[in-house]
Amino acid sequence: MMGPRQVAQGALFYEFSIEDYVPKDHPLRAIDRFVDLSDVRPLLAPYYSEGGRPSIDPELMIRMLLLGYCQGIRSERRLCEEVHLNLAYRWFCKLDLTDDVPDHSTFSKNRYGRFRDSGIFRHLFERVLQRCIDEGLVGGEGFGVDASLIPANANQTRGVDGKEGLPPELTSQAIDEYLETLDDAAFGAATKVVPKYISPVDPGARWTGADGGAAYFAYSANYMVDLDNEERMQGGDCRRRTDGSNQTSRDVGSTPND
Repeated sequence: MMGPRQVAQGALFYEFSIEDYVPKDHPLRAIDRFVDLSDVRPLLAPYYSEGGRPSIDPELMIRMLLLGYCQGIRSERRLCEEVHLNLAYRWFCKLDLTDDVPDHSTFSKNRYGRFRDSGIFRHLFERVLQRCIDEGLVGGEGFGVDASLIPANANQTRGVDGKEGLPPELTSQAIDEYLETLDDAAFGAATKVVPKYISPVDPGARWTGADGGAAYFAYSANYMVDLDNEERMQGGDCRRRTDGSNQTSRDVGSTPND
């Protein structure tokens, strides 16, 4: 006998638990076992005001960023959409079915504000590294360091003389602050060499001929790997200096977004 037509009907009350809909062998369950963000709130507390409206839970934002990294979601706009739709993602972020997902702009505001000022990302990286050492995943005795040049999406024929800097009509306060952060010794600057050329569309890139061919604007991705277990110890998008040496300055806090 043919069953009745399935028609969605709104009920007055629902009994629903996300826990029941996430498979026991889901990869996010294995990751969640090792996620401890208990020290995030005390570390960030000095960077929040005592009055005003309640903020978005910082632990929620960190979990969402971790989720995006593990699932290969590079866009924060898409990350918010995926968390809104996916029950397993909601479970990992400790969101109930009716809880609101933060707007994607919230991440940018916090990344360049309290997250950067507090050094929370460095703190979390070191916590993960220490956990790897404790679990025997990192030997800590032999390391290998390597760097790969990544061409920047910048026209190599339209560079501006580095000694003159970018003209006022091609720069802004945000760009100036970004470059000052890169050049700050506290963020790993290794040399004060003035770049030969600066790209107006990507001033963080550096003019280099390290490949031995025609010079171009590029970044240098640096990695430190534990040789015993091949675990990544450190890495970042780095600016290669114009002298062609291996000295670089870390581009700290760069995170994929829209």
